[in-house]
Amino acid sequence: MQGHVARKRDRYYAVIYEGLDPVTGKEHRSWHPAGTDRAEAEALVARLAAERDGRNDEVRSLTFGAYLTHHWLPAKRLELRVSTHRSYVHKTQRHILPVLGRKRLRRLRPEDLERLYNSMLQPKDGTRALAPKTVYEVHLIIRGALDQALRRGLVTRNVALAASAPKLRAIPKAEQKTWTADELQAILRAAAGHRLFPALWLSANTGMRRSELRGLKWSDLDVAKKRLSINRGLVAVGYELHESRGKTDNSRRCIDLDQTTLAVLAGWRTLQAAEFAAVGVDDPGWMFTSASGGPVHPHSISQTFDRIVRRAPVPVIPFHGLRHTHASLLSANDVDAKVASERLGHSEFVFTVQSYQHTFPGMHTDAARVIEALLTPRATENPKLAEAG
Repeated sequence: MQGHVARKRDRYYAVIYEGLDPVTGKEHRSWHPAGTDRAEAEALVARLAAERDGRNDEVRSLTFGAYLTHHWLPAKRLELRVSTHRSYVHKTQRHILPVLGRKRLRRLRPEDLERLYNSMLQPKDGTRALAPKTVYEVHLIIRGALDQALRRGLVTRNVALAASAPKLRAIPKAEQKTWTADELQAILRAAAGHRLFPALWLSANTGMRRSELRGLKWSDLDVAKKRLSINRGLVAVGYELHESRGKTDNSRRCIDLDQTTLAVLAGWRTLQAAEFAAVGVDDPGWMFTSASGGPVHPHSISQTFDRIVRRAPVPVIPFHGLRHTHASLLSANDVDAKVASERLGHSEFVFTVQSYQHTFPGMHTDAARVIEALLTPRATENPKLAEAG
């Protein structure tokens, strides 16, 4: 039976049989209001049942692999960063499709997912076992895909919610390494004269991400207002460069610049124009470019920075340490946490405090002196304490 008319009080409903729940095995029916006329309700049942049959013929033959590759992944391209979408595609092709690709979407069971997870954690073909974190990421992809399938009426239940997925142990986040102000000055002195010095200076003075630095255009700089607008990032996925919307909604922001930084950028623009003239290329508009006029590859920035750091007598920390150091120096010099958060482009200033509030040599001593200054005058007024001293 595909459907029937039901009556509740003085109203009729078209009740359509939607199939069996793949987890519970129980029948699933949908109820549709049909007014007070039984003949109209019967006509609605016939129409909805016919529509269901046509839809089910297509859905019934849809495999999980076809759904992922032709429906879900293309739709996710619109909302994910290029690098994240590429990761989803890779995990789908590498881990999900070989095992579950030919499985009918509506016949997918929790046990099917659990067998996949177990085969990744404990492979029997001699391949290397994968980390629980990787398996859990695959589980999140499947859960997200089936959640959309449920919303679109392609399945009656998200079976991933009933599957046992690997549990991740909470791993304490390692404290981010930073340089002191003196060490940062040593790095900038070591970078002086290099064509990427202006980029390193700007990163140190603003805390910008590497992708944001590479995505800057000269049109983003307002010299009169001493302000720089961050509107995009430029990321590398393999050998391809892509513009990104930014890591968070707050990534698009304006940063105030100091006069020294403006002077550094002005000098760089003059040098950059001379480079373009020497190789005979038009100005592409990017703030930081290679000598041939193209965008600077992120590996080039990181490798150049690593060589500069090793020349300076400072701890070796990756390029992102400039961002950590900028944030920590703001905190150490009592810059308001919300101001620092907006400058760094964080969605919440609490994240800024938790992630970038580092301690520097002498800060604990300073803290002890603050308490001493607050309590010692009162303590010495107490005769007993004075005698004990």
